[in-house]
Amino acid sequence: MKKLLLSTTLLFCFASACFAQTNLISYDDLSYLLHNNINKADTFFIAKGYTLTKKDEKKNLRKYDLKIPGGTYVSNNIRVDGRRMYIEMETNELAQYTMIYNSISQYVNKESTTPDVQTFVVKDLGTIYIMVNDAVPYNPTRREYTIRLVADKNITAYN
Repeated sequence: MKKLLLSTTLLFCFASACFAQTNLISYDDLSYLLHNNINKADTFFIAKGYTLTKKDEKKNLRKYDLKIPGGTYVSNNIRVDGRRMYIEMETNELAQYTMIYNSISQYVNKESTTPDVQTFVVKDLGTIYIMVNDAVPYNPTRREYTIRLVADKNITAYN
């Protein structure tokens, strides 16, 4: 009986740990968003648990927010200009920053990187700019991350 209880507890812990980051945006998610139209972005973010907070049909602009327990957040702004999509992500969730940064760290562009902005050029995705700032009000354990993705000119959204 103890073995059954122990194995059930371990299985529950393993399952919750594996699905803990399902609502965070990964590198593959960014690629999916860039290659599909903005209407698929709506269903994608709603399925991830985000809420649509701003929708402007004239400017083709959408804003999705996710509040994470513990006082952190992830905010995504998506803009479509013609057939190209631009994504801006603002967050103070370290796991979100780490997930994106670890995926693109080998593509750093040392020529255009400055002390304030890290620049990454990813083939078949685009140029990613990451800015890290101190949180306001100052908190030594929290930082604010802004991740901007500008798609390559060859990448267009499908209908």
